[in-house]
Amino acid sequence: MMKKIFTIVLLGLIVTVGKAQILTKEDSLAAGLQMSGKTTVLSGYGECMVSYNNGSKTANANVTRFVTFFGHRFSKNITLFSETELEDAKVSSGFSGEISLEQMFLKFDLNKKQYIIAGLFIPRIGIINENHLPTTYNGNDRHYVEKYLIPSTWRELGIGLYGRADRLPGFNYYIGLTNGLSSQNFARNTGIREGRFEGSNASASNLALSAAALYYYRNFRFQASAYYGGTVGVSPKQADSLQLNSGPFGTPVGLAEMNVQYNSNRFSFKGLMAVTQISDANKINTAYANNTPETMLGGFAELGYNVLKGKDFESKKLWLFGRYEWMDLNYRMPVNGIKDNQVNIQYFVAGLTYKPTIGVALKFDVVNRISGTPNQAFVINPFPQQSPYYRNNVFYNLGFAYNF
Repeated sequence: MMKKIFTIVLLGLIVTVGKAQILTKEDSLAAGLQMSGKTTVLSGYGECMVSYNNGSKTANANVTRFVTFFGHRFSKNITLFSETELEDAKVSSGFSGEISLEQMFLKFDLNKKQYIIAGLFIPRIGIINENHLPTTYNGNDRHYVEKYLIPSTWRELGIGLYGRADRLPGFNYYIGLTNGLSSQNFARNTGIREGRFEGSNASASNLALSAAALYYYRNFRFQASAYYGGTVGVSPKQADSLQLNSGPFGTPVGLAEMNVQYNSNRFSFKGLMAVTQISDANKINTAYANNTPETMLGGFAELGYNVLKGKDFESKKLWLFGRYEWMDLNYRMPVNGIKDNQVNIQYFVAGLTYKPTIGVALKFDVVNRISGTPNQAFVINPFPQQSPYYRNNVFYNLGFAYNF
């Protein structure tokens, strides 16, 4: 039962009270440091890795992502932010590559403490969603719990209000309204991840509300966020035929997470806990037969230590880290669902991140993935066509990341 209770603690992009850490030209534009009336900014990030699968004795090399940021300040109060992402180096038949917009929104500054954004944006949910630069987290892969359970990078179309409090220094808040999800695309091994529209022909018939409270105290960053949204964007007549509830928040998904981060020149610590609730999972399974769970649960904790000292201490860092993650995407199933212990997974991740200069990270990590026994009800291809699945497998990853 211990893996169901997570100590919630810290890493981070720590900042002075109420202001974001300046890592890129995008950050400086967001922070209002590009002060000229007509400013155009080009920025970006990317990552590349080689991974060795100890179970299958095979290796894979990949340009994971290449992202270009383009921003423009139209006036002192209105700014455009956009990111275009290329995954897996190319897009063609037989390859898994993808070109997509990761964000594209206008930011309207109301005053020094509040602003509104409208367009395709990433709600403030979890750690990785807003802070997804590959130089800001340890390991070549993003946190697995945030990749599948929350999931990252979760962008949708809508409007959001951001602000910070006068009477409580360090306290920030966010509330947003976006399009919802598509329950038709939920899957037992990826949860709600494939239900995102990501700005592509999104249904605006079902909506979602998200909110977050964020508090900075010295080297600490505390956050709690929640999401509640509908998942059926079809017509009422079609929804009735599927026996699903339509409307703005029909057949809803609820998600809550808490995370704490700590970062100093010597130590880092971060932790996150998240739960997703789908109360009408039995109805979704009746309509789409996609084995949607009622509850998904998970979390992680990570410790890091910077071993470098001396005159280059500020500009060069060598982080040794260890992280434990656990998630169960079939934690609780409806009466018409089939539990699959293959998606009850633990990850033990350890490695090092060397930062020779600001904006560059060289990474090496070892991942031990331990999962439950796959349910044979989901085995489609009979042996020997079926690829072997290793319940206990080890991966060795080497890569680099940059941002500017």
